[in-house]
Amino acid sequence: MGKFVIRKTATGIKFDLKAGNGEVIATSEVYESEAACRNGIESVQKNAPIAAVEDQSVEGFATEKCPKFELYIDKAGEFRFRLKAKNGQVIAVSEGYKAIASCKNGIESVKKNAQDADIIEA
Repeated sequence: MGKFVIRKTATGIKFDLKAGNGEVIATSEVYESEAACRNGIESVQKNAPIAAVEDQSVEGFATEKCPKFELYIDKAGEFRFRLKAKNGQVIAVSEGYKAIASCKNGIESVKKNAQDADIIEA
């Protein structure tokens, strides 16, 4: 089972979503308050399970409505995803993956783990 880990940073508060094996599968922006961070977690829990996947790594990709995972290639040539809420705001992002299959597995892991994940403070 996954878990959201809330932690303080030098500039605010953020969360990491960790899979059952402890690997970070998604991370948030830095929030100004814990309440805002918890709202972000709630949004991920609500949106991730129903989000479509928009594969921007292929030419002529089909545009999906939000909520959605945008799969894309970053400047370093790695595959990444970002989860957008219904309002189009980015609510979680991934690390870089060398292979598209690994990135897609990361998306599936977020979909599976986010909904029932515990929330803990580090």
